Amino acid sequence: MSGRTISAGSESWPIRGSFRISRGAKTAAEVVVVEITENGITGRGECVPYARYDESIRSVLGQVTSIRDYINDGLTREGLLTVMPSGAARNAVDCALWDLEAKTRGKTIAELAGIPAPGPTITAYTLSLDTPEKMGEAAKAQSHRPLIKLKLAGTGDVERVAAVRKAAPKTRLIVDANEAWTADMMREYCPKMADLGVELIEQPLPAGEDSVLGDMDRPIPICADESAHDTATLDDVAELYDYINIKLDKTGGLTEALLLAEAAREFGLGVMVGCMLGTSLAMAPAMLLGSFARFVDLDGPLLLEKDREHGIRFDGSVMHPPSRDLWG
Repeated sequence: MSGRTISAGSESWPIRGSFRISRGAKTAAEVVVVEITENGITGRGECVPYARYDESIRSVLGQVTSIRDYINDGLTREGLLTVMPSGAARNAVDCALWDLEAKTRGKTIAELAGIPAPGPTITAYTLSLDTPEKMGEAAKAQSHRPLIKLKLAGTGDVERVAAVRKAAPKTRLIVDANEAWTADMMREYCPKMADLGVELIEQPLPAGEDSVLGDMDRPIPICADESAHDTATLDDVAELYDYINIKLDKTGGLTEALLLAEAAREFGLGVMVGCMLGTSLAMAPAMLLGSFARFVDLDGPLLLEKDREHGIRFDGSVMHPPSRDLWG
């Protein structure tokens, strides 16, 4: 027996205002925090259960409870990949194991992973879905930011982007349709989005209905989000997309995310690093992927009323490497 213990609990972090995408709106980030303790040292990880993937706070807590004996017996991060499926629960456990190992061995996560340490990184700032007028107003207030991401919904999206472009003429733009477009919308919208200076379109078509992308002209790179989860799904998307959005809550942790980033490079796919709506504890592990990524979208804490203690420091859209008091 290793003497390890594992615990998990849910937390609710109010959002500044509300956050709306094509599938609905929310007013709080509902997260699960896992703690693994050994010899008086505790490692932590945070995840965000996502209903789109049939996850809930209850189901994630149940998954964590189900591996308690494995953890107590000294389960490794590599072993975790075989006893839990990819998803939010495994993410929190995996990140807690990384944190515990770093603290126990007195090394940084980057040293343990053999990758470059994260430096100051520009993150996209996300504008919630709304009318073109309101999104234009929101963009004007954020026009100082170097990169803005727009949540879209289908009908009226060209008008939304045009309003944002007018309000923030110097800001780089990427858009996320969250599976809300049709193939006909793709054909109509993409050239217009290109004219408006959009640099990336994230998951325009529903996962499972995106095979038409293989035969479609694309003036703008297309990024897989809901269609790409982990290395097992990479074969299905490599011929259809130009980028993949790596989110630790999809991959099931940093361990699988690092494997996925390397595999994406071998497939010739660009990488975007994204997040669910959570605190700095969820963003810190994702920052380790920054050296692999062309686009970083880790603005979750900026959208909350407040962040947790020792949170990542943001200077505008520049996020600084996390304190080891937070994670790692």
